[in-house]
Amino acid sequence: MARTHKYNGMTAAALFAVTGGMVGLAFASVPLYQLFCQVTGYGGTPKIGAIASEAVVSDRVIKIRFDANTNGELPWVFKPKQRQVTVKLGESRLAFYTAKNMGERAVTGTATYNVAPYKAAKYFSKIDCFCFSEQTLAPGEELPMPVEFIVDPEIFNDPNTRELRTITLSYTFFPTAAGEPPVDDKTSNARVHRTTKEAAQNPSPNSS
Repeated sequence: MARTHKYNGMTAAALFAVTGGMVGLAFASVPLYQLFCQVTGYGGTPKIGAIASEAVVSDRVIKIRFDANTNGELPWVFKPKQRQVTVKLGESRLAFYTAKNMGERAVTGTATYNVAPYKAAKYFSKIDCFCFSEQTLAPGEELPMPVEFIVDPEIFNDPNTRELRTITLSYTFFPTAAGEPPVDDKTSNARVHRTTKEAAQNPSPNSS
């Protein structure tokens, strides 16, 4: 009888551990999936900072189109400053979006992003971007939203992408879960302001 109780206890403990592990994986799956997409370019998610140090600038060029969308619950006007640019493969480029809060209170938003066609994502890398952190806009405030990117020259050596001549970079802004900025958050836009200031002091020779 004692042996039976001991066996039942071990079985219950094992089932509890398995259940707990499954719950943990469920909660971890979203950030892990997002990280996987950012590293591999899967699902149209651009890679982050993976090309800049090893790419060689090519004379071959490709067009980058910019798309902007805003969730209906976010009272912002969000749009690209330029509709498209032509860039050299392997060359770091800076582009800008703008966002303006049309509401009557400060609102914090976060941007999701992807590139089209999806197969180009693994060759498109963002070096720095407003989308890397949440952004807070005061009522009526308008801010430039910079993104620095690079396209790997290997895109024209891949049989699946060598025919591409245009890539579309698309963002969609959503309100954060809380919507309003934290009371003690005084640096929510520091990254955007810093990047914008640096860009103004050191403009890219081909930024238009």
